[in-house]
Amino acid sequence: MGEANRAGEAPESGKVVSASLDISAPADRIFELIAEPAEQPRWDGNDNLAEAAVGQRVHGVGDVFRTSILQGGIRDNHVVEFEEGALIAWRPSEPGSPPPGHLWRWELSPLDDVRTRVTHTYDWSRLTDEKRMVRARATGVDALLSSLTRLARIAEDI
Repeated sequence: MGEANRAGEAPESGKVVSASLDISAPADRIFELIAEPAEQPRWDGNDNLAEAAVGQRVHGVGDVFRTSILQGGIRDNHVVEFEEGALIAWRPSEPGSPPPGHLWRWELSPLDDVRTRVTHTYDWSRLTDEKRMVRARATGVDALLSSLTRLARIAEDI
């Protein structure tokens, strides 16, 4: 497995956390694991996702995919950034409610034909739901690196 980089929190807000990992797999293989929600519980380093139905593969901005979380709730994830094979970001919400403002982003940069730098970011700078603040504050670089490491293991074993 590749080398990890800890980007840390943005000093001005403390509400944007990012980490990168160089993964020994091509970008398209890694992207499929991220863009197919049914795969996400396999690599979720936050230990938050229970499952997602097969057939929700993300194809663009405006798509919404549904996941269930381990605490028993359901989340609709609104895709707000998308570039096939390179970038995907979504804002989760409870079904029927607008997203409360936090964002999960994945950026993939091919290093060569078989290695990819993957950057995972959690941005809660626009989070408005006070009930989610404690969990947001607790989501740090280690949780992001956990997801990246799990993702790498799966992508490298395919």
